[in-house]
Amino acid sequence: MLKAIRHNVNVLESVATSSFTAWRGCLVVKAAEQPEKPLVLYDMEACPYCRRVREALTSLHLDVDIRPCPKGGKLYRPEAEAIGGKQMFPLLVDENTGKVLYESADIVEYLFREYGKRPVPKLYQSKPWQPALSSVGSGVSELRGMHASPGKRPEQALHLWSFEGSPFSRLVREKLCEMEIPYTLHNIGKEHWTEIGPARQRIKPGAYQPQPGGKRDAFFQQHGRVQVPYLEDPNTGEALFESSRILKYLDATYGG
Repeated sequence: MLKAIRHNVNVLESVATSSFTAWRGCLVVKAAEQPEKPLVLYDMEACPYCRRVREALTSLHLDVDIRPCPKGGKLYRPEAEAIGGKQMFPLLVDENTGKVLYESADIVEYLFREYGKRPVPKLYQSKPWQPALSSVGSGVSELRGMHASPGKRPEQALHLWSFEGSPFSRLVREKLCEMEIPYTLHNIGKEHWTEIGPARQRIKPGAYQPQPGGKRDAFFQQHGRVQVPYLEDPNTGEALFESSRILKYLDATYGG
């Protein structure tokens, strides 16, 4: 009972975090073509600058391999330093173009130019107050996803279907970051304004039908619904919806 109450509180905190960041990273601006080689992001979930990059990735429908680098982490921080020369995040590595980029504004501009084939939209352009508001958002979520916690390391990276503004998905990403569990982040942001709202109560009434031919449509054809977070673990064969179930699974399977 107490765990359920605590989880609901965390969800409300995560909703507040999304509100402080103006719900960026929910709607797709332009569905970019996935590159031949996966993008790699060395990332800290609670970092407001990393969040800006993940928002842009969602808006472009781009998938990315996440290498979690929480404070106190020992798994990917040294690797990031070996690649870029310092432990500063976010760090984007794109083997398709040979680019290695720090600085969230530079990464966001690069993603929209290289993969969106367009300038950065106004909503995603850097504003002087954004880091402060995003930091408040991280504080509201008790800085989950900031510090490393003991845990086991999977042999293979996990797969998470998510979009940045989803409060429920954020709870799972926070846990994965703290446990330094690598995962492929499959972004399935909302492709049309009629999809706004929770999975069971969207703005448009009636049975849900995703935009034909998109990433959401492919997910719908496979699972019969579009709901995030959705986690697949190739190490165990588990496939789970619902943030509370996923968090329980991660603690039981990979907790220290």
